[in-house]
Amino acid sequence: QVQLVESGGGLVQPGGSLRLSCAASGFNFSSYAMSWHRQAPGKERELVAFITTAGGITHYADSVRGRFTISRDNAKSTMYLQMNSLKTEDTAVYYCKATMWHINYWGQGTQVTVSS
Repeated sequence: QVQLVESGGGLVQPGGSLRLSCAASGFNFSSYAMSWHRQAPGKERELVAFITTAGGITHYADSVRGRFTISRDNAKSTMYLQMNSLKTEDTAVYYCKATMWHINYWGQGTQVTVSS
């Protein structure tokens, strides 16, 4: 049974930090590219960050580049998103996604709220 379980979301003040985790099971994690996406109320889901299978290549949305860092630990089948200097506009549900060719798996999401 394929599972992607996000954790680490919560309420944080502007300028604060959070670290999201995405724990994978039920598939060969190291063979899948991984990504974080987010969806704010009333907006479409958007790509936040992407990382290749071995972690050698990463890509970030312009809105988070320099503030967020994506990483993965294939031995633990887990992906991370370190989020620093958070802004109110980062408020959204954050989802992790696993991709290999035409196969995509999604997690259930974790809420991140940035508010004073």
